[in-house]
Amino acid sequence: MNTNKFSSLALLTMGVLLAGVSQAGAADTPYSFTDLGTSSGQSFARAINNAGQVAGYSLPSGASGSAYRATLWNGATATDLGTLGGSYSHAFGINNSGQVVGDSELPDFRTQHGAVWNGTIATGLAGPAGYHSEALAINDAGEVAGATFSASAPRHATLWNGTTPTELSTLGGQTSQAYAINSAGQVAGDSYLSDGSTKRATVWNGTTPTDLGTLGGQSSQAYGINNAGQVVGSSYLTGDSSYHATLWNGTTATDLGTLGGGLSEAHAINAAGLMAGWAETANGITHATLWNGSTATDLNSFLDVSAVNAGWVLVRAYGINDNGWIVGDAHNSVSNVDHAFLLAPIPEPETYAMFMAGLGLVAAVMSRRRRLLARNC
Repeated sequence: MNTNKFSSLALLTMGVLLAGVSQAGAADTPYSFTDLGTSSGQSFARAINNAGQVAGYSLPSGASGSAYRATLWNGATATDLGTLGGSYSHAFGINNSGQVVGDSELPDFRTQHGAVWNGTIATGLAGPAGYHSEALAINDAGEVAGATFSASAPRHATLWNGTTPTELSTLGGQTSQAYAINSAGQVAGDSYLSDGSTKRATVWNGTTPTDLGTLGGQSSQAYGINNAGQVVGSSYLTGDSSYHATLWNGTTATDLGTLGGGLSEAHAINAAGLMAGWAETANGITHATLWNGSTATDLNSFLDVSAVNAGWVLVRAYGINDNGWIVGDAHNSVSNVDHAFLLAPIPEPETYAMFMAGLGLVAAVMSRRRRLLARNC
């Protein structure tokens, strides 16, 4: 048997695959940067779904400084989602069907209610009579997590099925907040203990809360949860002088570290366990950060020269989808504006999969070739 045919096939396969990867990843950096800002002013991104749709809020042309509008980005195209009749709205979460959740002022210009948008049609999510509410996350079943509160009543983590609210129990204190929800209906957030001063990262299964603990300090809080039940947030360290981004597997907490500074927070985690948030550098500057395990990477290291020269600094990351696309807030030092940003991997996941499959084929072919050579020796 001519074993050279195997090596030729391996080299041909590798060559074709590498050529495809080279064409897909011709950029100098592994991520492409997109400015999601509007010409009128500030914009902020808070979540991204697996279709690449981004939810956040932006300031319309001619609007006052506080009259932000919930915004949905498809690519770089921004859509104003409108309000529940008041002057402002914000979007904080989006599911894979494109349903968006957030909050909006009502026509009385005094009351704020949570909202869910289907397209540009907004439906209010009320709490008890006289209460304000906010919606921060939505899963693919349409379950919504957020909070209700009033001037005379503490904030309570709340789950909506349709427009029906259910108040979630606390860890003994009066105040709680829900920030995220996964496909199983597990809710992540925080709750105060009975002492009224200690806040703990919390996961609710149904209405039952579980204290996730800390990294040795007194308090912690959770901001994100994936479908495997892994939770991310932040926790104070022993001594309570600083807090670090934290990953919880069950009630086991892992310190994710910083970029050399004292503080960090993780806000989102995808199915592969990649985490997005922010961390301080050694000189105390906040930079958007990606964690893979406990390894922290400054997302600014992925910016190409043109983005850096244009003055962009990625400050905080708030969302990451299962394709590794990351969204958050960037500051431009030249124009002194804050804009939403999107980072998308180059090459995209399909190309990575093809490349890895090619490596597997080459490895298998070469292994067979070695066995044949050994047999003929």
